[in-house]
Amino acid sequence: MSRIGKVIALFREALVSKPQDYTALSINRAIFFLAVPMILEMVMEALFAVVDVFFVSRLGVEMVAAVGLTESLMTLVYSIAIGLSMAATAMVARRIGERKEKDAAVAALQAIYIGVGLSLIISVLGLIFAEDILMLMGASDLVISDGAIYTKWMFGGNIVIMMIFLINAIFRGAGDANIAMRTLWLSNGLNIILDPMLIFGIGPFPEMGIAGAAIATNIGRGIGVIYQLYHLFGGKSVLKIVRNKLAVNWSIIKRLLNVSIGGTGQFLISSASWIFLMRIISMFESEALAGYTIAIRIIIFTILPAWGLSNAAATLVGQNLGAQQPDRAEKSVWKAALMCMVFLGTIAVIFFFMAEPLVMIFTDNALAIYYGSQCLQIVCFGYIAFAYGMVINQAFNGAGDTRTPTILNFIGFWIIQIPLAYYLAITLEMGPKGAFIAIAIAQTLLAAMCIIEFRKGKWKLTKI
Repeated sequence: MSRIGKVIALFREALVSKPQDYTALSINRAIFFLAVPMILEMVMEALFAVVDVFFVSRLGVEMVAAVGLTESLMTLVYSIAIGLSMAATAMVARRIGERKEKDAAVAALQAIYIGVGLSLIISVLGLIFAEDILMLMGASDLVISDGAIYTKWMFGGNIVIMMIFLINAIFRGAGDANIAMRTLWLSNGLNIILDPMLIFGIGPFPEMGIAGAAIATNIGRGIGVIYQLYHLFGGKSVLKIVRNKLAVNWSIIKRLLNVSIGGTGQFLISSASWIFLMRIISMFESEALAGYTIAIRIIIFTILPAWGLSNAAATLVGQNLGAQQPDRAEKSVWKAALMCMVFLGTIAVIFFFMAEPLVMIFTDNALAIYYGSQCLQIVCFGYIAFAYGMVINQAFNGAGDTRTPTILNFIGFWIIQIPLAYYLAITLEMGPKGAFIAIAIAQTLLAAMCIIEFRKGKWKLTKI
């Protein structure tokens, strides 16, 4: 068989393989088998983000701005979901590495209980204060009057977002990356189909405008959650939640919260900084905000596949630490980081030379195209370092050490990125370009700090 044929065969095996002992496979094979479905999972998530803004952009610059402002606020929801997901992945992976599958299933259920409770609180607050939230973000009167319905639908239905993130993290921790992949392909595939139908009123559907985009998201991801629950309660997952193990376990909930507080704080720090960046950019024309929103969606399209490699590293760290193989855990991280660097380095070259044509796919507004392409060309300079920062950050989290990346993120985003963005954009009057430069500088410095801390090896001693 030729080399290409072997790669294709290995790729197919990664897509259909059953859960394996990733603490015994060769490190390269373990990364490949975990990363392929995780990358494809994240590709669909990225495609969803791009397609969503593609259709909404047909409604006008103001509606793109409404989506951008809402999504920047929804990152607070994502932060809570991802923080809890970190704890769930770390605990499930550690128990799987210790060969305690029943304990892993109990931990997974307690994480779901926490997620449901938190999402209900967020729904109530979002439905009541949608207009006020957009006003605080500096939205224009038109954006608030026409776009608030999108904000209400997204916050009101946040439980499906919370569950998609959380349960997929549970599957990844158990090594069931294929189920997580199929969940996102199902849910986001449905969203992509429903998006134009509900927004523009195609076929039997009414024309709902920007509200249709949010409703499509909730329907698609809601069906994805049903698919996840099927596998947790009766499918082929290595984890099986059984009826006599449905009781609330406060001891495990406490441990999950202790780890997730660091993870949530870590992402709240980073996501809140993006909100402040949006606020800085909103001080300029709406086209700048629209261009930045489009650029960020394109960036997400490339960053999320890289998250697949990062998540693979997190799973390998957790399972190998559970199997008492810390050196193997460290080697897995460095190999995954190298792969990520090669990938994002390639994307950076594409962004630099193809920025304008990429942005033009989503808008024909000349000024929005200018700002969007400028953002892509500047931010891509931080991609090489960012690759290492992504993987190592997730490695800390996979070990259950969420405190270290929380501190590093605070320094990178709030001590460096936000003050620098304000200084360059406002004080030096560089405009949005100054904020874009601040992003690239902050990401590079943050990655350097991550590498230094990771080499110290304290994460190997984390208990969970």
